[in-house]
Amino acid sequence: MNMSVRYLPDQQSFRRMTTDELRKAFVIDDLFIPDTVSMVYCDADRAIIGGAVVTDKPLGLVATKKEMAAEHFTERREVGIVNLGPAAPVSVNGTLYQMGSEDMLYAGKGGVDIEFGRGKNGEPSCFYFVSFPAHAPYPLAHVRQKDVEQSRLGSPESANQRTINRYIHLRGAKSCQLVMGLTRLETGSVWNTMPPHTHQRRMEIYLYFGLKPDEMVMHFMGSPPETRHLTIRNMQAVISPSWSIHSGVGTGAYSFVWAMGGENQEFADMDQVPMKDVY
Repeated sequence: MNMSVRYLPDQQSFRRMTTDELRKAFVIDDLFIPDTVSMVYCDADRAIIGGAVVTDKPLGLVATKKEMAAEHFTERREVGIVNLGPAAPVSVNGTLYQMGSEDMLYAGKGGVDIEFGRGKNGEPSCFYFVSFPAHAPYPLAHVRQKDVEQSRLGSPESANQRTINRYIHLRGAKSCQLVMGLTRLETGSVWNTMPPHTHQRRMEIYLYFGLKPDEMVMHFMGSPPETRHLTIRNMQAVISPSWSIHSGVGTGAYSFVWAMGGENQEFADMDQVPMKDVY
């Protein structure tokens, strides 16, 4: 198991950073390593972003002593887990949950044992997860992709036709502060979240997937008067602090998992930025 720690720059110092420095601060490009649980501990809202790829024996989601000072991963935390590979099981305290592709599992505070299993017919499995501190326990929930609340936004004319799938939210699986879902763009659409926004009351993480090896997303970040771009490949994540916009345009259709944590769980709690104010 690997755990690295990120301390994010503020909105003044990021302006002086090189491309390499920006990537080291905000981009996570090494989450999915065979037979490994990889994690990044971020000082923004104390988020943990992780990935697990199982090709052989099951992998446990274990607390690290230095960063978490806990016996169990969820001793003082909640976690949302999404299956980005073939159908595969996740075990919680010995109970198996058969996770279909793009199913999501919520496990709340309470010191549960979590284990990632191998895919159907022995195929490698691929799980992505995001965790935030939790002050109270909420029920475990297995949210199937076919049952999620959906919103269809955008239009072909603006190249941003997309479907937002909400899994962990106020009207779905309940949590302390985690809000999590998945957005899929239609063929011919390339823009996500445009016009952009910030949300002072929470941070957000995007994990981009569904990109071919020669495709990419140009992800835009920064304060609206002074933005930067990051080139993102398949299965790479971007950390967005509360002061930063988070929007992207791809070379083709793609999908992304979004996860937020902070003071407010209302999905529409956003500070919209008019496009005329973006530089």
